[in-house]
Amino acid sequence: MENFYLIVVVILFALAISDLVVGVSNDAVNFLNSAFGSKAAPKWLIFLMAGLGVLIGATFSSGMMEVARKGIFHPDMFMFSEIMVIFLAVMITDIILLDMFNTLGMPTSTTVSIVFELLGSAVAVSLVKLQALGKPLAELSTYINSEKALAIITGILISVVIAFTIGALVQYLTRLVFSFNYRKNMKYFGSIFGGIAITAITYFILIKGIDGSAFAGIRVANGERLDDWVTGHTMTLLMYSFFSWVIIIQLLRWVFNIKILKLTVLIGTFALAMAFAGNDLVNFIGVPLAGYSSYKSWIASENIAPDEFSMEMLAGEVSTPTYMLLIAGLVMIITLITSKKAQSVINTEVNLSRQNDGIERFGSSLIARLMVRGSINFNRSVTRLIPVRVNQVISRRFAPVPLGPPDHPDTPAFDKIRASVNLLVASILIAIGTSLKLPLSTTYVTFMVAMGTSLADQAWGRESAVYRISGVFAVIGGWFLTAIIAFSVAAFIAWIISIGGKFMIFVFLAVAIFMVVRTHFIFKRRNELALIEEDDAISETDETEKVMEKSRKQVVRSIMLANQIYSVSIDSFLKEERLQLKEALSMKDNLNKKSKKQKNKVLNTISKIEEAVDSGHFYVQMIDYQREMAHSLNFFVEPLYEHVNNNHKPFIPIQFEELADLEEKIDAFFNFAIHLVRENKFSEIENLIQQRNQIVVNLERMEVAQIKRIKVRDVNTRNAVLYFNIITETKNMLLHAINLIKSHRDFIIVSRKQMPTGRKK
Repeated sequence: MENFYLIVVVILFALAISDLVVGVSNDAVNFLNSAFGSKAAPKWLIFLMAGLGVLIGATFSSGMMEVARKGIFHPDMFMFSEIMVIFLAVMITDIILLDMFNTLGMPTSTTVSIVFELLGSAVAVSLVKLQALGKPLAELSTYINSEKALAIITGILISVVIAFTIGALVQYLTRLVFSFNYRKNMKYFGSIFGGIAITAITYFILIKGIDGSAFAGIRVANGERLDDWVTGHTMTLLMYSFFSWVIIIQLLRWVFNIKILKLTVLIGTFALAMAFAGNDLVNFIGVPLAGYSSYKSWIASENIAPDEFSMEMLAGEVSTPTYMLLIAGLVMIITLITSKKAQSVINTEVNLSRQNDGIERFGSSLIARLMVRGSINFNRSVTRLIPVRVNQVISRRFAPVPLGPPDHPDTPAFDKIRASVNLLVASILIAIGTSLKLPLSTTYVTFMVAMGTSLADQAWGRESAVYRISGVFAVIGGWFLTAIIAFSVAAFIAWIISIGGKFMIFVFLAVAIFMVVRTHFIFKRRNELALIEEDDAISETDETEKVMEKSRKQVVRSIMLANQIYSVSIDSFLKEERLQLKEALSMKDNLNKKSKKQKNKVLNTISKIEEAVDSGHFYVQMIDYQREMAHSLNFFVEPLYEHVNNNHKPFIPIQFEELADLEEKIDAFFNFAIHLVRENKFSEIENLIQQRNQIVVNLERMEVAQIKRIKVRDVNTRNAVLYFNIITETKNMLLHAINLIKSHRDFIIVSRKQMPTGRKK
């Protein structure tokens, strides 16, 4: 039995390492968003500052570990065997849940997930125990630390509102003082701004955060504890800190011409990474460490059965070895630097808070439209009450300054003023929560601060507000979903293990491994597709020849995908293979998304094409016909899938023959079209048109044959409508395909004419 629980402890620590990897991938957005979004420094320097913050912050997290031991349930009510089931269910659920959100690129809360997982698994084990003892369900309250759990959950929810409000207010006041054209004011007030920001960070991270850290018990010269000495000399430390930082920043600016805001953002990144590690490390290793402490106590007890050994020792003070915290910090740093999923989550938050226009990831929603409409009306009412001159002054302070060309990789999403406020406000709020031993969600706080500062900076303009607000609601909805899923899945796993025995532990471990591996391949495939799209995207540095080559690739890829969709659809429809038709639907959706994305980016693309006045409208036509071809395929595939999915009668044999023949002709048409575009043989377009005309004649014959079948009642109404739809959308698809190739030809010809003579091939 001892060996079995030793294996369980080893499994817990293995899961902890995995949880650190997937957890940091999700939470890296919390402290990297501002530095990456503002392009404050090279990546290596940002990672260096964040890594140092994580490593030092890990040593400050000892006081938070009690949340996993006694924050959600009363450990003295459980036996050793029961507590290990709770901890295993929590870790398995956490890995599956966080990895799923990372793959989707959605920032979620590791704090909320761990709290609700502990709650769900503890409730499930408690119910099983109550049932075994024959006690009423009303006694569940004696097992669950409902007061502490409610305080934690309430603190998390309130932090969302507070973070958004304070972020918006501080950013509004900061922008009023510095405006978007802040460089002039920075000469006079920059060192003071930096001094205030870094002093505030120092106060809340060092002075308020030292309580419960690994260094709190160190004795100073007079024998006083370090945390007590710091508390007694707070004002002195603050004064020295402020004046020291003002002098240091000013000297750095004079001597080395250091950018004050760049320094503030880097120190803020360090501070927020430190706050993150101090607050959130418990989410990843708190449960395994509690399990390890439980195991050591059970071993020391000797000869007591695991289902008879009480876990009351977890209710007391249990110190966490500093070396374990440092090891966890190193794992976090390695993950931080190497995780591609972390970048995916960062992109979501930066996209929602960027100052420039661009492609919006999220669509609009009814509530977002109502909020924007209400805000516009409210703003008009308030504006009427404020004197005109005051409005003009405020408008000038909030007049944005271009940060660089849109879609350029070096263009910041927002400036360093906003990045500094993001880091300052978020680190202060998180440090306050840490000092109060409330595991605030760093994700919720940093995300809502970023959204609040975006709102105050008027980044959510009339063109983007509904999409940004919809995105915020989508993320917040994901947070609530996190809580529900975490509670339900952890409760289910704990319940199954409790009634199913030890074997179920290894079953759920296998499920967790399968889920993580599966999402890894999904994410890898998505990254590969994104890289292909990125390679084909037209950039400012591309010369005309490169632009033509990329547009050729886009057209070829669209035609190939259209051919594949059409062939798979017809073939799987005739064979009544529903899953294959579903795959065709997925491919159709992919073509739709690509064509829509290209159309949304057409303005930026044209601006990058040399001499776009003459050739630009051909490029616009090319994108339009790609979109129309995608629409035709959309209206073509969906009725076929609906027919098969609803188990309607298949087509009659003669219709089978006609559609199979049509599929061959369409395949030959598209293959010739691909050859024509790839080889630039535009002189053969007339042959392609002739081939299209022959197919259209064949489609008309099919139409006549179908009418005859209707008259003799060989087919029913549903059959007739679907058959005619196939003919109509095939004609439309062929028409748009020809127009697409013509537009591409004209774009290439005109672009070549505009090239300087020396560059023409």
